[in-house]
Amino acid sequence: MKIRLLDFGVPEDRRPFRPHDNDAGADVYMPYECTVKPGEIIKIPLGFGIEVPDGFAGYVFPRSSMAVKGLVCELPPVDSGYRGEIHAIISNVSNKEHTIRKDDRIGQLVIMPVIIADFVSEHGSQRGLGGFGSTGE
Repeated sequence: MKIRLLDFGVPEDRRPFRPHDNDAGADVYMPYECTVKPGEIIKIPLGFGIEVPDGFAGYVFPRSSMAVKGLVCELPPVDSGYRGEIHAIISNVSNKEHTIRKDDRIGQLVIMPVIIADFVSEHGSQRGLGGFGSTGE
């Protein structure tokens, strides 16, 4: 699948990059150095946008090398109609301060199919409110 990149100032050598052809995600890069305190959440502009086709969404997933330190990317979807700059939202869930250096790989951009639900009030037979074995063992 071809995904069109929208330029918001990302240098050519810092566009999303998939090191191996079969990698699920394409690495995205930190545009500047910053320090993230314990419990802090930061929003990092990545310098690009994408045109995601209908029926798909983009996500900036955590990198395992950062997650093991307690730096995780949150996963708000990049909807198919969004044409603005993408941001990585990084939470420091550790009890240590971490410095993220310029050009560090901070996440993995993944494009995934989504089901577009049509939410309705009435649909088929009703399920009861019981749970945890309410229909027998």
